[in-house]
Amino acid sequence: MKQILIIDDEAKLRALLTRIISLEGFEVIPAEDCKAALKKLETHDIDVVLSDVKLPDGSGVELAKKIKADYPAVEIILLTAYGNIPDGVQAIKNGAFDYITKGDDNNKIIPLLYRAIEKVDLAKRVEQLEKQLGEKYSFEKIIGQSKLIQQAIDLAKKVADTDATVLLTGETGTGKEVFAQAIHQASKRSKQNFVAVNCSAFGKELLESEMFGHKAGAFTGAMKDRKGLFEEANHGTIFLDEIGEMALELQAKLLRVLETGEFLKVGDSKPTKVDVRLIAATNRNMQDEVEKGNFREDLFYRISVFQIQLPPLRERMADIEALSNYFLNFFASKMNKRIKSISAEALEVLRFYTWKGNIRELRNTIERAVILSSGEEIMWADLPSEIQQIGSASRTKSFSAFELASAEKLHIQKVLNYANGNKTKTAELLGIALTTLYRKLAEYGIE
Repeated sequence: MKQILIIDDEAKLRALLTRIISLEGFEVIPAEDCKAALKKLETHDIDVVLSDVKLPDGSGVELAKKIKADYPAVEIILLTAYGNIPDGVQAIKNGAFDYITKGDDNNKIIPLLYRAIEKVDLAKRVEQLEKQLGEKYSFEKIIGQSKLIQQAIDLAKKVADTDATVLLTGETGTGKEVFAQAIHQASKRSKQNFVAVNCSAFGKELLESEMFGHKAGAFTGAMKDRKGLFEEANHGTIFLDEIGEMALELQAKLLRVLETGEFLKVGDSKPTKVDVRLIAATNRNMQDEVEKGNFREDLFYRISVFQIQLPPLRERMADIEALSNYFLNFFASKMNKRIKSISAEALEVLRFYTWKGNIRELRNTIERAVILSSGEEIMWADLPSEIQQIGSASRTKSFSAFELASAEKLHIQKVLNYANGNKTKTAELLGIALTTLYRKLAEYGIE
């Protein structure tokens, strides 16, 4: 039941309004002055406040300002015994929903209450959606307990609450946009827009218009003024994916935005100001691109204030099972299929596949397997042929998840991943000679 707080020092008027509003099915909480009203707001889940302007201990106009500051979702309707335009204007400025005159406008109170309730309900739905969005893109939703991914998460958490520019590096499909979203959601800009653009998806001219907007008549087909993505992201975050693909001419314009907060729209002579946090991503070696003359050195240093390297999936094999099960549950639910698990044989094959497409390739593999599966478990035969070949090789060597040889292979692979592929360190950690390690790697087909 919606709760309405009535604030008026006239007991008869409070009683009358209470009766009228109660008949509409609302719960009414009365208060005689500002002090009593603020206490009621602390102890009740108020939706709408109906307040007199003249109160014994203060002004309803000023009270509206305080209520909106402390309870932004609450809507306030102010009542006055006589019309006063300056008070009405100030009331609206202070956040009041509306301002009406007692007596003359009594018939307007109930329709006005319903409109205020609609606004409250909409605000609550938006708040709930924002909460769900925040949970969806939070750091807690990033799957993986391996050392390398946890190190990347720790770095991202540390930089999230700053305005520092972040450069996410790593192979295609390692989850750079997921990290960018998580950084945005953990930042003070989380209530503002997150705008993503793939720099490799547009030609130079089109990308410039997309990023910075254009004026009407700037080029053929530009019939009206258009906002660019930087304007859309004002006070929020812009994510430039594959920034290494950006043309040199645009790089100069981007550098100016980062240094001055200003840019020129295509065909405009007046600069537009924005306050935007930049997160960039690339799968290229940017130092190499700078040396080759493909990327401006000054821009590289500007965007790489804080770099985070995302590990490829082959270096975090310990996370394969958790990621696979996550995608299994997601697609099984989406396709309304009763698939509960992935077989031990299929999981073993997934762990030792090279995953050149990283998490994106694993996601597509599990989606395909869910489509093909006709039972309650994803089997080796449900996997793509190139992945099945890994399983065939394993069976030829008589590997099983329960055999000593398979356990040894799994252990060596895990230690190798932990050592980031450093074979000397891997041999040290395993307590075996380097020559023995090379023999084992060749025997088990581990690269």
